[in-house]
Amino acid sequence: MAEVKKKSIIDDENETRWYVVNTYSGHENRVKDNLEKRLETMGIQDSLFRILVAEEPEIEIKNGKQVEKMKNMFPGYVFVEMKMTDEAWYVVRNTPGVTGFIGSSGGGAKPFPVSPDEMESILRRMGQSDKKVTVDFAVGDLVRVQTGPFSGMEGKVSSMNDQTQVANVLIMLFGRETPTDINYNDLQKVENE
Repeated sequence: MAEVKKKSIIDDENETRWYVVNTYSGHENRVKDNLEKRLETMGIQDSLFRILVAEEPEIEIKNGKQVEKMKNMFPGYVFVEMKMTDEAWYVVRNTPGVTGFIGSSGGGAKPFPVSPDEMESILRRMGQSDKKVTVDFAVGDLVRVQTGPFSGMEGKVSSMNDQTQVANVLIMLFGRETPTDINYNDLQKVENE
């Protein structure tokens, strides 16, 4: 009779999952570069796949002009998609700038992966998600914002970007219609009563 191997949620070397690596704050991109170089030199391309610094565009006003810059959504953290083999774990953990994995109790214990739903939410915010959200609103419809600083406010959808899954909504702020980019997931169509 064949022996049945128990499948561990945490320590399955054959499963590709996302993990969070703690770095020195401000060194996230340097750690990403270091990991990408080590990926080649250490020959772990079959265990380490994507290295991601979670950033989103932010509009800043400098000298009266709008300037778009990238804002780190999680300072001090880098997301790594990998198979948790001993070799890959060792290489990532010992990369310059890395202080450890989140979800590891230390003492050689391997970390817990990020839940697929949480990672999907992060990838969607960055416009890198493969999963598409189906929505029941279109350009011209009245929608209500469900979360965030504009929660509870209503506005008219002026444009939609299905690739990034972001709608531009005209919200009344200080007596003016203000165009605001909001993720599809955070909007709900207001039904006419």
